[in-house]
Amino acid sequence: MLENTPGRASAVGSWPGLDAVEAQRIAFGEFADPGVPYLAELPSRGPGADLLGRGAVLMVDTPVDLQPSGWRLVDRAGRDFGRAQAMFRQDLDVLAEVADGYRGPFKVQVAGPWTLAAGLYLPRLERAVVDAGACRHLVGALAEGVSVHVQEVRRLIPGAEVIVQIDEPGIGAVLSGRLPTASGFGRLRAVEEPVVVEGLASVLSAAIRAGAVETVVHCCADEPPVESLLRTGADGLSLDVTKLGVPGWEAIAPALESGRRLWAGAVSTSAPARSAAAVADQVWTPWRRLGLDVRLLDAVVVTPACGLARLSPADARTALSRAVAGAGELASRAEG
Repeated sequence: MLENTPGRASAVGSWPGLDAVEAQRIAFGEFADPGVPYLAELPSRGPGADLLGRGAVLMVDTPVDLQPSGWRLVDRAGRDFGRAQAMFRQDLDVLAEVADGYRGPFKVQVAGPWTLAAGLYLPRLERAVVDAGACRHLVGALAEGVSVHVQEVRRLIPGAEVIVQIDEPGIGAVLSGRLPTASGFGRLRAVEEPVVVEGLASVLSAAIRAGAVETVVHCCADEPPVESLLRTGADGLSLDVTKLGVPGWEAIAPALESGRRLWAGAVSTSAPARSAAAVADQVWTPWRRLGLDVRLLDAVVVTPACGLARLSPADARTALSRAVAGAGELASRAEG
C-alpha cells in the first residue's frame, strides 16, 4: 500500500493538446513529492487516444476496429487499432525518458471492464455488455493486459510504486440498466451486481499480482455506485466529491475508517480557478459533519473532479495547482 502522507495531490489522467512530452513533464513537475505523478493521456490526438481505444489496446488477443458506430470487436484488427497501439507505445517511450531515475508513487489509468463492455460493439452491432460470454472474455483479456502493462511500467521505471486506476464512468449505467439499445428506443437489461463486482475485482487483483502497490476505481458520473465499487476490494475510490451528497459520504465513511483511500475530486473542471480554501472545504466540511477522525485525512489525495482534456492548457494547469494548494490546505487544517 502507498504510505499515507499529508498533502498528497494528483490528477485523473487526461490532458489537453497533442504534445505527449510536455504533458508528461507537467504530470511530474506539478506533482513533486508528496504528489502522485501519472501517465498523461491526450485524447485530442483522435481515435485510439480516447478512453475506449486505449483500453482496447491493452486487452490481450482482442482486436477491434473503428466503425461509424464506434469501436467494434472484430476477427482482425484494422488500421485504427494499429494507430492506437503506436500512440500507446509512444506514450511509454516518453514516460521512460521523462521519468528516468524517478523513485516514488506513480499512477497509470486503464478503462474498466464494464465501461469497455458498454462502449465496445459486437459484430452484430449491439453493445458487448448484452453478451455474457463476451463480457467474460473482456474481463479476462483486460486482466491479462493490465498485468502486462504494470510489469512494463515497472521495467521502465524501476523505482516506481505503481498505482493502477481503473476508469469506470459507465459502470452506473450498466448496473442500473440505463444503456440504450442499438435502435435507441429501449434500454438494455441491467447486469447483476455480483457479476459486475466480480469482473472488476478480477482486474484489480491482476494488477496487484503483477506488482502494483495499490488500486483505485475512478467514477465521476452522477450518483456513483459507491457501495458496489467498495465491494470490488479496491484500495481506494476516485470520486467527484461534489456529486457524492450525504448518502455517498455516509457510504464511504466506514471504508475510510477501515483504511481505504479517497482520491477526492475537489477541484471543479468547469470553473477550476478556485481558492485553496474552497478546494479543501469540499472534503473538510463533510468530513467534520460525519465526525471522521482528522488523522484519516492523511489517506486523502486531492485531484481535479475529472479529466482535463476539455480545458485550455492554462486552465488545466490552474486546476493542477489548485489541487496541490487544496491538499496543502487540508493537511494544515488536520494538523491544526
